[in-house]
Amino acid sequence: MPSSHGKSAVIGGCKSLLLCCPLLVFFTLALLLPIGIWTNYCPSSSSSSLRLFLSSLYYSSSLDNESRSELESRNDSNSPTNLSHLVFGLLGSEKAWHHRRAYVESWWRPNATVGFLQLDKPPGAELLPWPPSSPPYRVSDNVSRVVEETNHVNPRVARMVHGIMETVRDAPQRATGTLRWVVMGDDDTIFLVDNLVDVLAQYDHTKYYYLGGHSEFIHANNYFSFKQAFGGGGIVLSFPLAMAMADGIMDCLKRYSHLNSADKTTGYCIADLGVNLSPHQGFHQIDMHGDISGFLSYHPNAPLISLHHFDMVNPIFPSMNRAESARHFMAAANSDQPRMLQQLLCFHRPRNWSFSVAWGYSANIYEKIMPRSYLQNPIETFQTWGPSPRPPNWIFDVRKRTTTDPCLVPHAFFLESVEEVTARDEIVATYRRSWRRGLPACFAGDGDQSADRISKIVVYSPVTKPAKIGRSECCDVTIDSVDSESAVIKTRRCMADDIIA
Repeated sequence: MPSSHGKSAVIGGCKSLLLCCPLLVFFTLALLLPIGIWTNYCPSSSSSSLRLFLSSLYYSSSLDNESRSELESRNDSNSPTNLSHLVFGLLGSEKAWHHRRAYVESWWRPNATVGFLQLDKPPGAELLPWPPSSPPYRVSDNVSRVVEETNHVNPRVARMVHGIMETVRDAPQRATGTLRWVVMGDDDTIFLVDNLVDVLAQYDHTKYYYLGGHSEFIHANNYFSFKQAFGGGGIVLSFPLAMAMADGIMDCLKRYSHLNSADKTTGYCIADLGVNLSPHQGFHQIDMHGDISGFLSYHPNAPLISLHHFDMVNPIFPSMNRAESARHFMAAANSDQPRMLQQLLCFHRPRNWSFSVAWGYSANIYEKIMPRSYLQNPIETFQTWGPSPRPPNWIFDVRKRTTTDPCLVPHAFFLESVEEVTARDEIVATYRRSWRRGLPACFAGDGDQSADRISKIVVYSPVTKPAKIGRSECCDVTIDSVDSESAVIKTRRCMADDIIA
């Protein structure tokens, strides 16, 4: 039998434990709840000290080996990857957001896409109240502290690289263990999220993956690196790699404190973890200037994932500004993302014409039968990103722009509308002529006629998704009469013996 002294000790201990429980619960919640919950209550710079304190508590506890192991095991699921498994970290500036907001809002889906915009400072009064059509915003962590601790030469670079850790740390899916992919982009990047999900679903999110695209300008890759993803076009990290990257972010910034490129620093940090870039042709940095219609009209046979640098190129649709172009482009994309910009090639042999359609964007008619091996190459309507010491300028084959040969200059049409006809399970895309060529007919063979009369091209596609990318779709073209001003194209799956030539 225990003594009365022992009974008192036990009772006293229980009382102490009961008194401590509320404190233990409070600190446990402070450590385990996503930091985003706290920052929603203290988004202003006046609360930055509290935010940094809570961030340090959460971050130091949540990235230890035990927590990482637990989250990775909860994330190891056989369920298909969907949009809720992705978190987007968009790096932007308060000044530029005033006119770049339209780009992001064209693809952002409130209550569906998950992530936030990282601003360099709190938004001004003219941007408030913050609209629900925009991503939620955060103000980047104290860059001066990061620069002081890492001795970095460029605060802007330090902020951008550190932003990867902030995205991982603040991701709402961290609380539920459903985070699979971290997607980094800029505030002038357009993402096609359905295509991105389809591509990522082909990868094992429990492994280390670093996905993105090269610069189109070959000299930019040479100057920076052919082994890095260019961040404006999008950088995608699998969850385990993003955790490892976030865990060592300060050490990496110290290690590469001399670098003036955020993308190069990111690539180096990932290389030090033993991971190489898995490049994908659907990410587009758009390191070009001027008219990029010649590039967009001849997209590679890969799902379109991103377009960057909308401020640095001409509006992509005639008679529209950049914001209108972004909305018009995404309105088409949201009707059928897998087909967006996918090239259709078919021929009207009685007239000796070739039709090339970049679905959802443009259609071209050539007054000559040409093989796909030629028509798959973009027309160089665009200029180099910077001074070019010598050709080649691009990481892809190009056709030189010509203004005199009527057999090589296409009749250009751009998207007017996209409509889904549910009764026929079809999507109808209409393309209108944008300008007259001002050239005579080609006259390359029998049956040649000028295509000047054609003012509209209508393309019918099935509502069902096309087959997995690997082979392009085929199509058939009909023109009702000699005097017809319309051409009708019907998309179909290619037969085994179809030759596009």
